[in-house]
Amino acid sequence: MYKKVLLFVVAIFGSIPFYAQDKHSKFEFGFAYGFGNEFKNRNYTYTNEYFKVQLFYKIKSTRNFSYEFLLQPELNFGTHQLTNLYFIEPDDPDYLAKRERFTKLKNIRDYVLNIGFLMRKPVLKSCSVYVFGSVGPMITDTETERLSKGFAFSDVLALGFTFKYNKVTFDVRPNIRHVSNAGLQKTNSGYNTKNIDFGVSIPL
Repeated sequence: MYKKVLLFVVAIFGSIPFYAQDKHSKFEFGFAYGFGNEFKNRNYTYTNEYFKVQLFYKIKSTRNFSYEFLLQPELNFGTHQLTNLYFIEPDDPDYLAKRERFTKLKNIRDYVLNIGFLMRKPVLKSCSVYVFGSVGPMITDTETERLSKGFAFSDVLALGFTFKYNKVTFDVRPNIRHVSNAGLQKTNSGYNTKNIDFGVSIPL
């Protein structure tokens, strides 16, 4: 984990000299790192950490608010384990084998394209708060008792805070995330997690 964080930080600061050009640009480019875990429940455990590339585009600004589009490719590393055997019911074919398979700790990798919008409210000259929502298609590489392998969606709702120093914007974004496949595949109970992102961005 620490090696991943170090590589992430190096990538951030290595990018700043190349992209920090115009503070009035409508575009900002950045990176974010985040982590989280499941809401308390009796059926499963789930922890995750993830890395995002971020592209902001300012759609409109008014006296009190600004409105922005945000595109976020994401690589998410999760760990999951079924903790309630009886979540898999006896009328499920091969339920004993499934209980045996799904109660083992699993490593999951998700590839996500988050597409979202945010509404920002300046608080001070260099600070702002915002609300953010995104929906994105994703591919998950591991089947669990809660979600089929393959295509799904990742939905995020967040409340964020930013601080700008010179041309660099630092971002903290607590959020909740729901993952499911909208019934497009057989298994669709999904996951619900609480997370926090730490990001940095610079104008293009």
